Amino acid sequence: MEKTNVMRILEQKKVPYQAYTYADTDAISGIEVAETLNQNPKQVFKTLVTVGASKRNYVFVVPVCSELHLKKAAKAVGEKSIEMIKSKELLPLTGYIHGGCSPIGMKKLFKTVVDASAKEYDTIFFSAGKIGYQVQVAPGDLKKVIPYEFGDIVGE
Repeated sequence: MEKTNVMRILEQKKVPYQAYTYADTDAISGIEVAETLNQNPKQVFKTLVTVGASKRNYVFVVPVCSELHLKKAAKAVGEKSIEMIKSKELLPLTGYIHGGCSPIGMKKLFKTVVDASAKEYDTIFFSAGKIGYQVQVAPGDLKKVIPYEFGDIVGE
């Protein structure tokens, strides 16, 4: 399996992780990725990048089976409102392309909020920074790599 920058960063910080690949499958959506990896979709997370009314960027990490609730997300970061960034802005801003965005290893460190449901699991899965690759990390160990807080940020 190819090693991604996310995996290198986790190793640098001595954070235990398990890597998975689904590169040889047709899985595209987060739900399909969870199914391909035989994992609970509530335990597989996607990384979403937003922009607030203040023009600051924020990262939200939510289960693939859930939608980011924009009002709750704005409240979590103290913004009046937030919206998703445009797909074409993702690569220059983060260094990642749509579908391969990870909360670890972005060009800049943005305020990050992980959905509180992650606390229910010993480990969570998220992108390893490249389409077709996922890493499994304990939420507590993720704090050794990036600062984040938990928040109630998904819709019903």
